[in-house]
Amino acid sequence: MNESTVKNNKIYLSVLGLLSMSSVPSLARADDGIASYALDVTAKVASDVRNRGTSDSLNGPGARVSFTLAHESGLVALAEFTTVSDKEYLNSDGYNVLLGGGYRFGDPDAGHYGLGLAAEFFPGGKYQAPSRFDFENFVPTDERTTNYNGQFAVLELGYGALEARIATVISKTYRGTNTSGVCGTMLQYMSDPTDALKCYARGDRNSRGSMLYDLDYKYELMSATTLKLHAGYQQIKNFSEASFYDYGVGVVHRFLGFDWGLDWVSPRTRVRALFIAQDGDHERATDENKWVLSVSRHF
Repeated sequence: MNESTVKNNKIYLSVLGLLSMSSVPSLARADDGIASYALDVTAKVASDVRNRGTSDSLNGPGARVSFTLAHESGLVALAEFTTVSDKEYLNSDGYNVLLGGGYRFGDPDAGHYGLGLAAEFFPGGKYQAPSRFDFENFVPTDERTTNYNGQFAVLELGYGALEARIATVISKTYRGTNTSGVCGTMLQYMSDPTDALKCYARGDRNSRGSMLYDLDYKYELMSATTLKLHAGYQQIKNFSEASFYDYGVGVVHRFLGFDWGLDWVSPRTRVRALFIAQDGDHERATDENKWVLSVSRHF
């Protein structure tokens, strides 16, 4: 089997906080005092770029720049640029782009709601892997090319500092998750091929209809310090091997105009092979528990 065809096809799930009330900037006010719109720009660097508990930066540092536009009508738009590892997202240019738009309504201090659509892109990112297995000759066959791009529909329900988000995958695959990627990666990295062969035996499938769940809570410890709690579940359609939970707890402190963060992230994956990245001659697990340091600035 050609290792270059399947290595590093990781199953990564990003947090889609598109409609989060806590991330929506305060509305600017026109000369007559009527709220109109607001643009918020946030730059962030972190010791590890984590999405839903797993690393997108091969356990190394990374950066993110976000642009959020909010209108008085409740319309919200987001553009986000994040560095990623090209060893995980093969052939990519080393970053991804998340674009989204939606509508949010309600009281940020009480009940609030939101609906939206989002799309993410990994410029240049794609991999090749076999989509079928010839059991008669006992070799993988039908190699295909898959990209990591995806689209989502998002629903948010919240009350005060408690927010729940549900995202469903409406694109054909979620970050390249299909038979080629999942079964091929398992065959690549698992010493016992039994589970990988069972995966291929289910036929050629994709991950459209996958569900991503998030529950977040923020508590103000003092005027400049906030405690964050997070729990998430990733239910991957047709590939239960890639479904997993993630948990996190963190503290953010505002000092000298910057937000200084410390987070403990803890993913609970089912199949470690799906979260292995090939880095030269080394195989690196990207689903380990970890402390993540970050610094961000709002403009």
